[in-house]
Amino acid sequence: MNSPADTSRVTSAKIVIAGGFGVGKTTLVGSVSEITPLTTEAIMTSASEGVDDNNLVPDKATTTVAMDFGRITIDQDLILYLFGTPGQTRFWFMWDELVRGAIGAIVLVDTRRLADCFSVIDFFEHRKLPYLVAVNCFDGKQLHEVQDIRDALQIAPEVPVVYTDARNRESTKQVLIKLVEYVLSMRRTRTVGVH
Repeated sequence: MNSPADTSRVTSAKIVIAGGFGVGKTTLVGSVSEITPLTTEAIMTSASEGVDDNNLVPDKATTTVAMDFGRITIDQDLILYLFGTPGQTRFWFMWDELVRGAIGAIVLVDTRRLADCFSVIDFFEHRKLPYLVAVNCFDGKQLHEVQDIRDALQIAPEVPVVYTDARNRESTKQVLIKLVEYVLSMRRTRTVGVH
């Protein structure tokens, strides 16, 4: 059992998971969360026809309309709170609130629909929020090389690009660790540059 002194050393951090419609954000949060994730999934209706393109995810029957929320304890001193964004642009008015206080973001990518993440990357770059690109390997297939993805997205060389399987807890956990390491290294670099 932790004493009050032990819990005062616990650091919590907020991470945002973003990406296009149907890329696997809800699945990623659910695969790694140690609590039952809070989701705001709604059944897709005929009103979304022509608005939400589900040609590449034809079995998708629900969509996130506000956010997903999960939690994972990385070690006894670090707890991550995960906030998954809705993928459709009509819900983006919520994004500014969701990213407030976040240390970084994961841009989840489906290489079959790479254009869906351009505006997501622009969003984080405009707000100067550190992010990494996690390529969701559907059916375990890595369709493109990291450098090809990096070139197509036109992202800075220091931005990590990693492969993941959003359904796999260990794979997702490694992405979260990579993001935290990246954010810490960026902060160290800024601190060294200030002195």
